[in-house]
Amino acid sequence: MERNKSFQNRPILYLVSTPIGNLGEVSKRTIEVLNSVDFVAAEDTRNSLNLLNNLGVKKKMISLHEHNEREASANVIKLILEGSSIAYMSDAGYPGISDPGALLVQEAIKNNVPVSVINGSSAFLTALIPSGLPTDHFYFHGFLPSKDSDAKKELTDLVSKKETLIFYESPHRIIRTLTMLFEVLGNRKACVARELTKLNEEYIRGSLIELKDVEEATLKGEMVIIVEGNNITQEVDDNKLLNRYKELLEKGLTKPQAREIVCEEFDAKPNYVKSLTMKL
Repeated sequence: MERNKSFQNRPILYLVSTPIGNLGEVSKRTIEVLNSVDFVAAEDTRNSLNLLNNLGVKKKMISLHEHNEREASANVIKLILEGSSIAYMSDAGYPGISDPGALLVQEAIKNNVPVSVINGSSAFLTALIPSGLPTDHFYFHGFLPSKDSDAKKELTDLVSKKETLIFYESPHRIIRTLTMLFEVLGNRKACVARELTKLNEEYIRGSLIELKDVEEATLKGEMVIIVEGNNITQEVDDNKLLNRYKELLEKGLTKPQAREIVCEEFDAKPNYVKSLTMKL
């Protein structure tokens, strides 16, 4: 066991949360800390330099990103052990949350270097609180893998979780991910939050079956997806489901259309409905 007080008149590593959109999110303490340190390490030195210039802060920069994280982290800790104070910033939000920073913290702890966080914006909290979904218990997953099979495997492991689920996604994969969420998790309540704290901030609330059909061209900027946890308390009545499916086919709907409707009406998973109806 270790006990490590952060402020004992010795060099320290600061983890600085940066704005996720609105520059007005920068606190007075953030500016004070950035002015006080000897170096600023950053995920992207160009973006961070623009922020520092806007704040009137001039510091020597150190590049620390996902491709050099281990080596750069060791270098940062070496400088701190030699007497320098350093602040680390990722591009937006908190370092270490779907961004580099975790290895740097581990290296600091290993070398008994104090670590302190300068609070600020968090995209997933900013999205969760106004989503309309439960906030008492939640599970942050971040980005799903780019490979579909890997993403579906991770989602399958989340099916039974009762906590509200939180994902990050980029614009070019948002519809693919919303479709996959519907296929694996079933038709749950959800919210897509985009352009958070910016002029075009938007919350799109609905069910996954609705959200997966949103026009992709209207979804710009980095996004947070909030999905209802598993709150199913009753088993699906297979006979009622199949009777409804047959009824829809008799009305002239195609099999995929009928399956989608019964998924929504019975709150059933698409894979389950497909396997059940294939037996007919």
